Amino acid sequence: MVVTQENASVNTGRRPTPQEIAEILRDRIRGGRLKAGDRLPTQAELADEFGVERGTVRQALRALQDDGLLTNVSKGSPPRIAQPAPHPGEPQPALVVLGPRLSDAFREPRVRLDVVCHTAESLLLALSEPLRLIHEGRVRPDSLHLRVLMPARDIALAFPVLAGPAEPADPEVPESATAGPGAGEGRASGRGPEPGPGPDDPAHRRWLQMRNAQARVLRHSLHALRSTHGIAVDVAFRALPFTPPVKLYLLNGGEALLGYYVVARREEEWEDRTFPTYDALGTQSLLFSFRDQAGPRDAAFVAESQKWFDALWDTITTDMTLS
Repeated sequence: MVVTQENASVNTGRRPTPQEIAEILRDRIRGGRLKAGDRLPTQAELADEFGVERGTVRQALRALQDDGLLTNVSKGSPPRIAQPAPHPGEPQPALVVLGPRLSDAFREPRVRLDVVCHTAESLLLALSEPLRLIHEGRVRPDSLHLRVLMPARDIALAFPVLAGPAEPADPEVPESATAGPGAGEGRASGRGPEPGPGPDDPAHRRWLQMRNAQARVLRHSLHALRSTHGIAVDVAFRALPFTPPVKLYLLNGGEALLGYYVVARREEEWEDRTFPTYDALGTQSLLFSFRDQAGPRDAAFVAESQKWFDALWDTITTDMTLS
């Protein structure tokens, strides 16, 4: 549905400010005259309705976007009314909830993030939002301390694993691309007789390449904040001797976001090869939020999750090699 402009909405003898225009549109949205999915009039139509320049309209639309009321602002077409925000306790996909929660965490002067994940894909994507706020000067923490736990490179992963035969390997694949133990990272002794992945396991090699590449980009992006904004940054990775069945994000010691990895059969393409795997899409995992201020039950979950993470970090994990 396209919402047509309304005539003479403001006729006070002076030009309304961006804040006043935003409040008028906000009232229309809250009152149901503009519904989720509706398109607003064009900036030119709104400028004509309110008797202002287009720049004033753009400022009003940005304010509504910041409030989460509009989508597709500055996309070359009229913005749409956003879907209502879910209830704070409602689980949402990782790519929906993680960015806003990280942005809130970055408003604290000392940011502390502890993460358990299979790769850093969701974390890397979600961090673009708080990093944008930093570069725009809207938030500026004094320090950032990030610790990440991911599976070790040479263990037999529970997933991804081959679900059937793969196409023949390229004989020219260099030995360095295979999954072998790295310096300071490997299987702890006495942890079971299962062998590690073979040198020609494309599912494992693809995962390892993704794990290392995403972690390097993550580390570089955060370390850059030292020189660009003077933020004290500490990023550390350690390797787990097992495949975590869940992903966990601990934000400033006060919130835990937990999501399950749901394994399914998938077809993968990598290095001109196609092979079936059993794997999980972590970006689609629903994240359940627990906050220490939401009551004794949530507070206990956050505290125990932090204890669990700290115990893993200090005991059975090893330094992670990103080569």
